Amino acid sequence: MGVRGRIRDLVNRAGEVLGGEAGQGTTEYAILVGVLVLIAIVAILSFRDKISEMWDAIASGINSL
Repeated sequence: MGVRGRIRDLVNRAGEVLGGEAGQGTTEYAILVGVLVLIAIVAILSFRDKISEMWDAIASGINSL
């Protein structure tokens, strides 16, 4: 089987997975993970100064040991 045949098989399998009920669940999980990543990014950007202060306090505490 050539490269084109393998690519065609992969595309067909992806279509089967995404088209069926199992694919729907996978898509929902992917969307959920994406939303959680966006929330984490927004939280990190919003609390950047506090996180930096806390990181510096931890680093200085470790260095004083």
